[in-house]
Amino acid sequence: MNKSKALRERNFPTAGQDVHNASKPSLYAGPDSSYDLAFADPDFLLHPDLRAVRMQLELLKPEMIQREEGIESTIVVFGSARIHPVEASQANLLAAQNLPEGAQRDQAVRAAQSQVGMSRYYEEARAFSSLVTEASANLQTPIYVVTGGGPGVMEAGNRGAFDVGGKSLGLNIVLPHEQEPNPYITPKLCFQFHYFALRKMHFLMRSVALVCFPGGFGTLDELFETLTLMQTGKCRKRPVLLFGRDFWTKLINFDHLVDTGMISADDVNLFRFVETADEAWAMLQEVYGLGKPDVESASGW
Repeated sequence: MNKSKALRERNFPTAGQDVHNASKPSLYAGPDSSYDLAFADPDFLLHPDLRAVRMQLELLKPEMIQREEGIESTIVVFGSARIHPVEASQANLLAAQNLPEGAQRDQAVRAAQSQVGMSRYYEEARAFSSLVTEASANLQTPIYVVTGGGPGVMEAGNRGAFDVGGKSLGLNIVLPHEQEPNPYITPKLCFQFHYFALRKMHFLMRSVALVCFPGGFGTLDELFETLTLMQTGKCRKRPVLLFGRDFWTKLINFDHLVDTGMISADDVNLFRFVETADEAWAMLQEVYGLGKPDVESASGW
């Protein structure tokens, strides 16, 4: 044996080796046996009293893998799972127009036309992700796109990175109606969560910006948790870009919140509206001095 290697030999077997080598004596191999190693016993790990341990595992697993993969800075892309690519939306519209005439057809056509209009956000999310991934690839600390890992805008975010040969993350979650991760996430960086709280924490832990496209309850939940944490000083301020001024101002009357004293006038400066991928990336370049040597970050956030 190499003498220097002998100095570094483990004193004890690894947990994995013990799991591999452990065998149940026949007397204790039945379903009622508690002979399994505690950390290799699914029934034990899934016991209600082990919730704190499971939460810790959901914190640790993505953290450790991201550290191993050199993921230090991310941009979070939020948005609806129901926004489709232009081609798919146009195909849905054509199918609706071919239905027999009547109220059902009219309703289907209106819904499909709305889908076609919203599909521009899929294309902007895809373009934005490509811009971020390609432009930051040669930075000392590259910036990686992270999404919720599902379809729609989330798929577009991962797809944009995939288009230019870059890595991206997906933080999927178990839902009653199974949500498959989209096919564009880097497999090593595709995670599945049980706890929404831990998933949302991981969205923010490495983020340098949040880019929010139109969406429903889930998107609003993620957006307003971020704004609340920034407003209350529980996390540092970072750019929050809302794609589509018309959508967001129709959905939320920010002026009314200020006028009624529910938020302060300065709180509306926690976010900015953008319309295109190029505009969003230019704004982030300005804030962080990206692509400009020895330029300090702007103080707008």
